[in-house]
Amino acid sequence: MQDKNLIIRLLSFLKPHKGKIGIAITCMILVSGLSSAQAYMIKPLLDEIFVNKNRVMLNILPFVLIMVFLLKGISNYFANSLLDTLGQGIIRDLRKKIFSHIHSLPISFFHNTPTGELISRVINDSTLIQMAVSRALAGVFKDLFQVFGLVCVVVYLNWKLAFIALVFLPLAFIPVLHFGRKFRKLSTTNQQTVAQVSNILHETITGHKIVKAFGMEQYEIKRFSETVDNLFKIIVKDIKNNSLQGPIMELLGGLGITAIIWYGGHQVIIGQSTPGIFFAFLTSIIMIYNPIKGVSNINSALQQGLAAATRIFTLLDIKSTIQDKPEAIHLPPFQNNIIFTDVSFSYDGKTEVLKDINLNVKYGEIIALVGTSGGGKTTLVNLIPRFFDVTKGSILIDGADLRDVTMKSLRSQLAIVSQQTILFNDTVRNNIAYGDPTRSDEEVITAAKAAHAYDFIKELPDGFNTVVGESGARLSGGQQQRLSIARALLKNAPILILDEATSALDTESEREVQRALENLMKNRTTFVIAHRLSTIRNADRIIVVQEGKIAEEGTHESLMIHGGAYKMLHDMQFAS
Repeated sequence: MQDKNLIIRLLSFLKPHKGKIGIAITCMILVSGLSSAQAYMIKPLLDEIFVNKNRVMLNILPFVLIMVFLLKGISNYFANSLLDTLGQGIIRDLRKKIFSHIHSLPISFFHNTPTGELISRVINDSTLIQMAVSRALAGVFKDLFQVFGLVCVVVYLNWKLAFIALVFLPLAFIPVLHFGRKFRKLSTTNQQTVAQVSNILHETITGHKIVKAFGMEQYEIKRFSETVDNLFKIIVKDIKNNSLQGPIMELLGGLGITAIIWYGGHQVIIGQSTPGIFFAFLTSIIMIYNPIKGVSNINSALQQGLAAATRIFTLLDIKSTIQDKPEAIHLPPFQNNIIFTDVSFSYDGKTEVLKDINLNVKYGEIIALVGTSGGGKTTLVNLIPRFFDVTKGSILIDGADLRDVTMKSLRSQLAIVSQQTILFNDTVRNNIAYGDPTRSDEEVITAAKAAHAYDFIKELPDGFNTVVGESGARLSGGQQQRLSIARALLKNAPILILDEATSALDTESEREVQRALENLMKNRTTFVIAHRLSTIRNADRIIVVQEGKIAEEGTHESLMIHGGAYKMLHDMQFAS
């Protein structure tokens, strides 16, 4: 991504803040103009007060100087406070945009992108962009205004000396360009390494039980230490380059000032210039080199921001492969059937996970999907809420292709209890009412009772107001699963997907929840994925999925009589 395009995209975030930017730029121009006035006032201060002994000027000039400093301070305050506020506003808007975009991406994106990297982009990269926009770009404008004003002063004071001074100015930008390339490369590596640190932190903290159970603490500490050491080395290189840039700028500035002192002093000695003009000129030149040095210091932050912008805009440019069509319709309430016609699916475009699935599921029918792990059962049900789109064929709900209806209207008619229990670090009540926070307490309690969760919830320290911890860490596996089932019960959707919904329950709890689920399934279309065949004997139809194909289908009794794959799975489970 070219720097020009990057900067244009970054500046697009400034559009909503045009008023504040206008005030800030006006304040920066005032600061630059008043800085030039400070430099110019050296001439009357020396010539009129110290050389000509002018008492009137002695009384006037200090007052004028105080006013210049006061106005400059006020302008500086407003410029800095506005720009910093603006920068924080940009980082807020950018984080919202990234967060919103991430949640618009398909499930496959999360399978391929580490969580730590996404966290790093939302937290770290956006902060670097804020520094680039609010501090670096603003600092460049401010310094350029100041350079322009001071150049006008030195040309007005002595154009010959100005010519000598301005010869050295282009040399001062050589280090800026040279180190700029290094800063960009180091910043990119830095941000990638920070993402690795975030990812290791996320993995080891969320997987702390496995780390401890397998005695891998020292291994993870070593892995984390090596990554942090790499980050340290990168930061040290950046510090050295930053530290080297300053002295080089000082040396070039010193060469220019030395030439000016020699030539300007010669002019004062022979009477072609006054001490006031010379010192005002010298002060202006010194003040010119300061903003140029400032540009060199800003360059590091700017390059870091541009590197971060490349990473963020690369993320924002990822287009979701699963989107509503412009002409997508609202899916009416489900009434008749769900039809899979010649459905095939592949994750990578090469190997088909599902092959030519044909299935007609009637409203209110309970369909059990069984088979060995990796056969394609979960993939099949994931196609219904459009977590993935079919590679070939179609899925119709009441005659409407899933790809022709809005995802919101489709998913509003689905409730899911997945094999992996997902709970948020919130209260029990809010977890149950997650799909609709406006539901009444009575409805939440009813759902909890139906899921056989009410009794243990009452025993919690704060009942329904108890915070469950990250991923429900304060609850047992069975309790977590029952809250997930209560959440699905409360949604009361016509289509229910149960992916190993009772897998984490003990035998007693499983029986209770199974009875609740049986009541829930009445008059609803349910897809049940189960490895425990005892839980799906009463299904209307059992579909055996093997190697991505439907191998058998029928009731428990008919499949047992048939003596095929289902009977073999059944006999293996109940052999003991």
